[in-house]
Amino acid sequence: MADINELAEKKLKSRMTKIRKSNREPEEKQKFSEKLGISFEVEFQNKNPDKLTDGLTIITSPEGKVLFADYFYGIPEEDEYTNIEVNEKQLKSILEFFEDYKLELDDSD
Repeated sequence: MADINELAEKKLKSRMTKIRKSNREPEEKQKFSEKLGISFEVEFQNKNPDKLTDGLTIITSPEGKVLFADYFYGIPEEDEYTNIEVNEKQLKSILEFFEDYKLELDDSD
């Protein structure tokens, strides 16, 4: 069996080919996007991340609608972790907080 890093590099190359093709061809992008949901984590800053880690995990549909959100909390040095589902009222506040965020490359160099 191939090394996991080699497998990952090969898969990334394949995904990037698909993404570039989607960027050139709107119908390909539509087809590819229909199968795509997004999952991302927001990790809050803590003074000592070895003692406390916490944040949010948000999962969306291909249309960008939030399907699920939870808050994670952990004490790494004690190997204790838990997740709490975010309720609708909390989610509305979270989405309002992030409504002006946009993914962009940092070209400040």
